[in-house]
Amino acid sequence: MNSIADISVCIQTFSASTPSPPPWFGEVALLIPYLRKQGVLDAIDSQVRFARRRFGHYEVIDFLAVLFGYAISGERTLEAFYERLHPWAYAFMALFGRDRLPARSTLSRFLAALTAEPVEALRRLFFSDLLARPLVKEEPAGGLWDRAGSHYLVFDVDGTREAARQRALPCTPELPPAQRRLRPLCAPGYTGRKRGEVVRTRTTILQTHSHQWLGSFGNEGLGQYREELRRAVAAIQCYAKAYVQPEEHVLMRLDGQYGTGATLAALAGLAYVMRGKDYQLLDRPEVQARLHLPADQQFSREDKLPRAHPLRLP
Repeated sequence: MNSIADISVCIQTFSASTPSPPPWFGEVALLIPYLRKQGVLDAIDSQVRFARRRFGHYEVIDFLAVLFGYAISGERTLEAFYERLHPWAYAFMALFGRDRLPARSTLSRFLAALTAEPVEALRRLFFSDLLARPLVKEEPAGGLWDRAGSHYLVFDVDGTREAARQRALPCTPELPPAQRRLRPLCAPGYTGRKRGEVVRTRTTILQTHSHQWLGSFGNEGLGQYREELRRAVAAIQCYAKAYVQPEEHVLMRLDGQYGTGATLAALAGLAYVMRGKDYQLLDRPEVQARLHLPADQQFSREDKLPRAHPLRLP
């Protein structure tokens, strides 16, 4: 089924007693045919390969279809997503050219056995599609213009940590050791509130003005922020080259996770704004001596009236 007409005929085959589709089903019905028209789904079939034993009659695109729908739906849990999708499962899979929805247990086994190679292949495919088709062809990409009229592309590199909630289980000599499903994905880390929590770190790369995601990397515990920062810089350089933007006009905003001098070598000379986390630098004598000196320059806005009053709204 490659046309919206075929999909509409498929949907009309349901009886009148079938409940109305969920509100997010229309968004999926608009997005997936567009991805098929652009060749994204065909590229996934040909470039993303994952072979394992007892794969059955499912392909990678079957599981990606579930993840696509789950991400667009905004449902809180995968169980709630399956419940809303169940009456429309056939029509939903028909959007992807498939005829059977994988069960939740099948999806869980697939994700548990998934290796890093197909994930990297999918990441490269999405990133290549991002660079090949800009959002607006007639106008330049959004950015920041300073007072001299220079144009800068601003990128936000952020590393976030999320604690994984785990139930307290009894631990007695007669009971076997607890088997945690999150053990391969999380590790003890620090989230700012309690030490020793089991956490997972995710690093994201965002073009600040166009809100384009350039990448997302996840690791257990405190993550591999040095390696992920180098990958983020490489992705930003490719983005700037695709949009014919010199690297001198690229600005990175870094989170406090990178606020040490050791991370500067991985920035490859790109301009950056970073919040430092090593506050002991302020106690150094040379820094204190410089802070006690008068300011080098004074800046004031010329367009502000001398007797301007603040605007007070009711």
